Amino acid sequence: MKIDRFLAKHDSLGRRRARQRIVAGRVHVNGMAETRIDREVNRFCLVEMDHIAIQKPERRLHLMLNKPVGVVSATVDAQHRTVIDLIDDPDKASLHLVGRLDRNTSGLVLLTNDGTWSKALMAPSRKVPKVYLVETRDPIPPEAVAAFAQGFYFHTEDLTTLPAALEILAERRARLTLHEGRYHQVKRMFHRTGNRVTALHRERIGGIALPEGLAPGDWRVLTNLEIMNP
Repeated sequence: MKIDRFLAKHDSLGRRRARQRIVAGRVHVNGMAETRIDREVNRFCLVEMDHIAIQKPERRLHLMLNKPVGVVSATVDAQHRTVIDLIDDPDKASLHLVGRLDRNTSGLVLLTNDGTWSKALMAPSRKVPKVYLVETRDPIPPEAVAAFAQGFYFHTEDLTTLPAALEILAERRARLTLHEGRYHQVKRMFHRTGNRVTALHRERIGGIALPEGLAPGDWRVLTNLEIMNP
């Protein structure tokens, strides 16, 4: 929200008087005088007028979690433990998920209360890569690499999946990089090759990788570098 509109709602100040006070240098945002009437502010900003706080900032949270199998990617669930249940933070109720994982899929989950950050990260136009370790019931044939790179047609959605990079690591183990997130996409793609996924683990979303030392069920705050370059 632009700062003049934000201030206009304060004590029914009105936009004309709000703009006058901004231009006069009576308004500070995050400790700095703000004279631009079109400055964007949000709930994470400290806003002061005449050195009196009219909005105290909320904590901005960006977390990663190593989701175990059996935990639901949801904020609330009546039957199963959720990813929020694993977070030990007083402000965890403000969090939302940045992309989900199936209950039987483990690995990297991102959580935040910063909607601008999460929308930018998950925008379809960015085609942020998501990397998975996959284990299968049957051996993965070499020709599967070309099939994944070509894409698969899903008649239910009437679409062809974007090219995906499949790296065969062992007879029944591979690393798969996707640039989209369709419903049960990995399992459906392997099904089209006549195979079945027996285990699925997400290693990375964009530039954010799950560290080896983060045990299943554990979480940590993202670093500034991870937040700025997701």
